[in-house]
Amino acid sequence: MMNAAFGEVGLDWRYVRLPVAPDRFDEIVRALPASGYLGANVTIPHKVAAHDLADEVTEAAAAIGAVNTLAFADGRILGDNTDAGGLVDALGVDLNGMGVLVLGAGGTGRAAVWALREAGADVAVWNRTPERAAELAAEFGVRHVRTPEPARVLLNVTSLGMHGEDLPAELGLTDLEPEIVADVVYGSEPTALCRWAERRGARVVDGLEMLLRQGARSFERWTGRAAPIDVMRGALS
Repeated sequence: MMNAAFGEVGLDWRYVRLPVAPDRFDEIVRALPASGYLGANVTIPHKVAAHDLADEVTEAAAAIGAVNTLAFADGRILGDNTDAGGLVDALGVDLNGMGVLVLGAGGTGRAAVWALREAGADVAVWNRTPERAAELAAEFGVRHVRTPEPARVLLNVTSLGMHGEDLPAELGLTDLEPEIVADVVYGSEPTALCRWAERRGARVVDGLEMLLRQGARSFERWTGRAAPIDVMRGALS
C-alpha cells in the first residue's frame, strides 16, 4: 500500500518491514534516522514504547497514550496516532450527536473512544470485563454499558472474528439495527460481523478500510502530500 503510494507521487522511497524485539526497541528506533529512515509505523506491542521515546507527540497521541506513526526530522522524533483519525475518516459521516457503541476497551478501543468523542459522537463502551469498560469510559467522559445497546453505529475493536468467531451470536447482537457497522478485524474473507451487517442492510466499513485510512494519514505526515487513496486501496485489494 505504501510503496504503491510513494510510486504514484513520484517518490523514490521504500516501505519495509523491520521485526524488532521489545528489549531493543529504543535502540533500533533511535538508530533509524542515521540509516536514512524518515519515519516508521509502529505496531503491537510497541505503541506505548513509541509514545514514551518520542521527543514530541501530537494531541491525539498524548490523549490516547500510544503512537503508531513516528516521523524523524531535525534530530527529533515526533509521535502521532493516526489510528484515531483514520477511524473517523473510514466511517465517512458527520458523527456529531450520533450514537456509537464501541465493543472493546483495549488499546484500539482507547483510540476509537477518543476519536469518536472528539468528533462529537454519543459514545457507549462495552467490554466483556465490565470494569475495563467503566474505567475507559470514565477516563474519556463517555458512557459504559453492561450489555450491548442499540446505536446508529456499531464498532468492533476487539479481536473477536479474527479466528472465525461468530461475534453477533456470541455477544447477542441479533436484535440490534445499526445503520453502520465497522470492524477492525480483516482477512481474506468478510468477518461474521460484516456478513451479519450486510444481511441487515447496514453500511459496512471493514478493517481494510480502516487500515487504509490510518495509513493515508501516516503517508501525509511523512510526505506533506495528499495521499493517493484510490491507488492505496487498489494495492490492498
